[in-house]
This record gives sequence, C-alpha cells and structure tokens, in this order.
Amino acid sequence: MTNKEILEKANSAIVKGDYEGFLTFCADDVRWIFVGDQTLHGKEEVRQYMAKAYLEPPNFSVETIVAEGEFVTAIGKIQIKDEDGQSSDSSYCDVWRFQNQKMVELKAFVIPD
Repeated sequence: MTNKEILEKANSAIVKGDYEGFLTFCADDVRWIFVGDQTLHGKEEVRQYMAKAYLEPPNFSVETIVAEGEFVTAIGKIQIKDEDGQSSDSSYCDVWRFQNQKMVELKAFVIPD
C-alpha cells in the first residue's frame, strides 16, 4: 500500500470507532503534535486521547490529500461531540510522516470554525 492508502484505511477505522484498528497503522513510538496545544508520545497516549476526545467517532471529511515521499497531508473539516453531546466544528490540516509503512508522526493544525 502507498502511504496515502494507509492513511485512508486508518481514517476509515476512526470513522467506524475502531480505534485499535487505527492504532495498527501507527508505530509504537508514534508522536502526535497538536500545534499550539499538546504533544502525545506513543500509542498508549494516543489511545488515551482518543478514549477521551472521541466519545463518539468523529465525523470528518477530507477535502484535499497530498502525498509526497514520506509525508501525506490531509486538509478538511472535523466535527467532534463532547461528553454533553455538544458538537464542535473545526478545520484541520494534518501532516503525517511515515516510516516503513507506519505512521510515525502527526503535526495537526486544528482551528475551530
């Protein structure tokens, strides 16, 4: 699979609420950088983040996806519900870095709409 195809399959798992399936596409030492917010280190921190942030699977659409070498950039919209059932809409730009067909780093730019 290409890196782009890997990301598409990983995103499909998240939409279905299959967070463990998503994590199979990540390296054990994956790093998620939410620019201006926080950084997660390793699958366990990502797992804990998804358990809190994605009480329901997020609803997102990818408007543009660009793959070049070890990087895949996805630009789109995401809607996440909080514990009170309130939705928040944001625009995002995710820059993923791949190594050996695993996602090793995410640099996420998320801006509330």
